[in-house]
Amino acid sequence: MKILLTPALPAGKAAAVAAAAAELLPGARVRRAGSALEINSARPQAFADAAPALENLPGVAGVRLSEAELCPLACARPKKKISSPVNFGAGPVFIAGPCAVEDEASYLASASALKAAGAHALRAALFKPRSSPYAFQGLGWAGLKTILKAKKLTGLPLVTEATDTRQVARLAAACDILQVGARNMRNYELLKELARCGRAVLLKRGQRATLTEWLLSAEYLLAHGASKLILCERGGSGPLLDLRLMAAAKKLTGLPVIADPSHVSRDRATAALLARRALRAGADGLLIEASAAPLAARVDGRHTISIDTFRELTGN
Repeated sequence: MKILLTPALPAGKAAAVAAAAAELLPGARVRRAGSALEINSARPQAFADAAPALENLPGVAGVRLSEAELCPLACARPKKKISSPVNFGAGPVFIAGPCAVEDEASYLASASALKAAGAHALRAALFKPRSSPYAFQGLGWAGLKTILKAKKLTGLPLVTEATDTRQVARLAAACDILQVGARNMRNYELLKELARCGRAVLLKRGQRATLTEWLLSAEYLLAHGASKLILCERGGSGPLLDLRLMAAAKKLTGLPVIADPSHVSRDRATAALLARRALRAGADGLLIEASAAPLAARVDGRHTISIDTFRELTGN
């Protein structure tokens, strides 16, 4: 932590700030560094709680925390590679499937084709948060039997999004990885519930969220008990993934970081292009919309890639 002091602050007042910092942060080491105080502690979790009080002290111009200090669990390294339910660290991981489960026949057909084309896990979206209240919101619990049939048929783990705390326990009993969608990155009660469910959690970056904001959401999950965490870059409102931010998240955290090229793409050609760019940039895998019949999809068919295109990505 760095405490920025006001210009030309007398030595006595700077010493008072240092003493207050030492009192607020027992055991921390405080030292003067030019026009600032640098604070090191074995418990950086305490910094965020102390920062507002420190900022309010006379003679303090501001308080600066690094990502590692704001998110000590997320930025702790080294981390064990996740080997269950999918094996990160042995090449790119491909999680694929339709945007939403629409009916049993089409989903099972897609699941079988994707398994043969090299998928490591299935997108199994039952609940779809939509901007319009009149748009298709997913099958909900009515689709649960279908995704369980797909799991039995293919042997692939299921990845599904939880949109409400009340869904978590039941989804965790059926699925292998629970996803936090971009809209819910800041839904802290949902993050806490997911952290306690015992399943791996896939956390998407929210639209326009900064690296720090994304990692703070990861910190919520880790602080409340999540032991297996996957980060997912999904871009913003334009047709681009932030690959520099993705790389920064990988470097800072040591967590698996995958990319979702589908939701920022206007069409399936762009989705495939962005998928290749993400893999070249070092993504640990892809979360991508793919279907045996993309032209018949009820949701997001325009940027859902075909099985043949998916096979080209996996090299299978």
